[in-house]
Amino acid sequence: MKLNIALLAGDGIGPEVIDQAVKVCNAVAVKFNHEINWTPALTGSAAIDACGEPYPDETHEICVNADAVLFGAIGHPKYDNDPSAKVRPEQGLLKMRKKLGLFANVRPTFTFPSLIDNSPLKRERIEGTDLVFLRELTGGIYFGEKGRRDDGETAFDNCVYTRAEVQRLAKKGFELAMTRSKKLCCVDKANVLETSRLWRETVQAMENEYPEVTVSYEFVDAVAMRLVQWPNSYDVLITENLFGDILTDEASVISGSMGLMPSASVGEKTSLYEPIHGSYPQATGLDIANPLATILSAAMMFEDAFGLTQEAEAIKNVVNKSLVEGIVTEDLSGKNKAYKTSEVGDWLAKNI
Repeated sequence: MKLNIALLAGDGIGPEVIDQAVKVCNAVAVKFNHEINWTPALTGSAAIDACGEPYPDETHEICVNADAVLFGAIGHPKYDNDPSAKVRPEQGLLKMRKKLGLFANVRPTFTFPSLIDNSPLKRERIEGTDLVFLRELTGGIYFGEKGRRDDGETAFDNCVYTRAEVQRLAKKGFELAMTRSKKLCCVDKANVLETSRLWRETVQAMENEYPEVTVSYEFVDAVAMRLVQWPNSYDVLITENLFGDILTDEASVISGSMGLMPSASVGEKTSLYEPIHGSYPQATGLDIANPLATILSAAMMFEDAFGLTQEAEAIKNVVNKSLVEGIVTEDLSGKNKAYKTSEVGDWLAKNI
């Protein structure tokens, strides 16, 4: 099979972890007789430095013409520390989501038996956790009108949702729930926010189309608590953009490291696969970043974008083997030997 994949390394540790994912994907291609055509493209701070635009038109064309996009990370301290910056790397991410129609972010959270004691939560609270967030990505407060008035003394950000935006995200949530334990939780703040009331009434109206799915409705603050208390009580959760941004980062540490969790952003055109961690600028160039989230994102890509389940399982199995045998970076090594980012990638590719 010929696979055309756009490669967006991005900023910070992005290029380093992407390099390891490419090694593993190439090993899978050899093992299963596939041909991968990688097309690199600029985005984020690297793109701003090169052409003044965080998501250039050329990059967009490469993404549109690809079968899938494998993405590293975006962000740079020089923009984080400058509130007056007119162009920011993160604007490229928002623009990419909008232009590619990536309206649903799929964020799984699960535990690894060999790492369960690395979690900040007690073993008995997290054993068996296997949940998935579907976060709406192209609406809400991140894309609403924003600005200043009163000579800059007052700021505003508008949160806007349409029923159609809620329906298309909820549809994916119901469909995913049907393939799992048939439980769906809609996360909102319907006791306060009008947009949340629209979310709740829209999802309620869809329940009859999926009679086998048990639907619950919970306020976002309650879910934030229960993710710490009983994360294994959840299965599929759907929510709006801002709530999803915060809750998925909270959920990610359940596994013991943000460097372990993959994600996918799906929608109308090409799907994008990326680790959930950021650009981690402090580790840039040090060869210490954990590449496993990016490699597991590649596994999601093989399974979801190409329907290649054997290939995806091969990656997941070798990642589990690396965790059991302690072939891990410093964030997971504890008192044992810490391997370099590149060494982990080499070991995984060899074992594939």
